[in-house]
Amino acid sequence: MSMTRERPSSADRKREAERLWTWPSVLVGLVGAGIQASRTPRLHEREGAEQGLRYVYKLVDLEELGLDVSALPEILTSAQRFGFAGLNITYPCKQAVIPLLDELSPDAAALGAVNTIVLKDGRRIGHNTDWWGFAESFKRELPDVRKDRVVQFGAGGAGAAVAHALLTLGVGEITLIDSHEERARNLAAALSERFGAGCASAKSDIVEAMANADGMVNTTPLGMAKYPGMPVPAELLRSDLWIADIVYFPLETELLRQARARGCRTMSGGGMAVFQAVGAFRLFTDREPDAVRMLQHFNEM
Repeated sequence: MSMTRERPSSADRKREAERLWTWPSVLVGLVGAGIQASRTPRLHEREGAEQGLRYVYKLVDLEELGLDVSALPEILTSAQRFGFAGLNITYPCKQAVIPLLDELSPDAAALGAVNTIVLKDGRRIGHNTDWWGFAESFKRELPDVRKDRVVQFGAGGAGAAVAHALLTLGVGEITLIDSHEERARNLAAALSERFGAGCASAKSDIVEAMANADGMVNTTPLGMAKYPGMPVPAELLRSDLWIADIVYFPLETELLRQARARGCRTMSGGGMAVFQAVGAFRLFTDREPDAVRMLQHFNEM
């Protein structure tokens, strides 16, 4: 018996093409620097196809284009002219983009950071799905860890979202460490205003902060393929610490590799990437994505 598979006829291919072109179309993109390894386009496009959408997700990589954040006004204008439904925003644009928007969601306004922009009826509306994405991932991967004291490296746009998520999850106190100390102090003050005095502080002594911590989170770009390295010396990692990293390309950063070698419980940035994408997909399409299916798709990549 022949095992040869029949090739689709030209008529079958034509019917399939016609069927696909009847699907509603959605055009979105990601703006950031050093994002060529991002899994987000495939994640969105596959979920779009599952929902009967002609979903196209483009990368706008500032590094590849030789641009910086000063190009954001032109990028947003072009996206509107070309009919984009929205844009995801990542490092280093999450705060720089805010003055260019018409409106902020309550979360984005509180956090002072935007990772999702909906472009609709000539308006630019900024949202933040990062904090919810981190919280959902943490609840699934580190549900029972001690959270009295947490050290967080990074106080930028992603750092603001993660710190908000940590305090929402019941963390007692966050110590913020950032290469720009004023940025860390400003974030600590904003968090204390929202969650209560003493919930956050900015410090520069890494050794002292890590010695008193239950866990640590990296929200800096360190560990990305384009920015190799670790935010903390490996010798400060202890087996009783839990370590979370929001970097997800690569999934196993040097920080996580070193932490696992020392017996730490760890959480990669994959879960946050998926759940922030779940929130963004919902905003772009007004459809409810299948979070379990998107997690499966991400893990298959």
